[in-house]
Amino acid sequence: MTRLHTPRWAWALTGSGHFFVESFELIRTLEHCDVFVSKAANEVLRMYKVKLDFPETTRVLHDKTASSVPVGGFYNGVYHTAIIAPATSNTVAKCVAGISDSLPTNVYAQAGKCRVSSIVFACDTAPELETMAPGGMVKVYPRPIDLENTARLKTYERTEVVESLAELKAAIARRAKEVA
Repeated sequence: MTRLHTPRWAWALTGSGHFFVESFELIRTLEHCDVFVSKAANEVLRMYKVKLDFPETTRVLHDKTASSVPVGGFYNGVYHTAIIAPATSNTVAKCVAGISDSLPTNVYAQAGKCRVSSIVFACDTAPELETMAPGGMVKVYPRPIDLENTARLKTYERTEVVESLAELKAAIARRAKEVA
């Protein structure tokens, strides 16, 4: 195994297709990033026909363990920032409730326990949204509970919730300056 450059970005992919392809374009701009691919994200990869072609300094960690073993790097100071993008309403709700039973929710939980800043690109942020599905653009109508959970997550310590691709890019740029 190659020696890890510390600190690194930790990017968790959920089962959301909302700006999924665009998220990959952002990941490719980061040096020293570990991409945590959940089981649901693996399904979305196939639906959107996205290839895991990243820079040489990127590692891809697939969800193959019951206890999310790959997140152990948080305890060794490997990561300076956790990014969950795009984040499904399910992932956001679990983060709000403190449930960490998937790779992305474990990334968020361990980041919090280790005082590592998190950026969460929540999908459900307005009463009506347009999003790209494998078959084209569709309208979605997040439920009130989804919007409430997004609002609640914004109040959590060391957590920045972003609502658009532009906000995600800006948050990453800000964080990159902070850790430089």
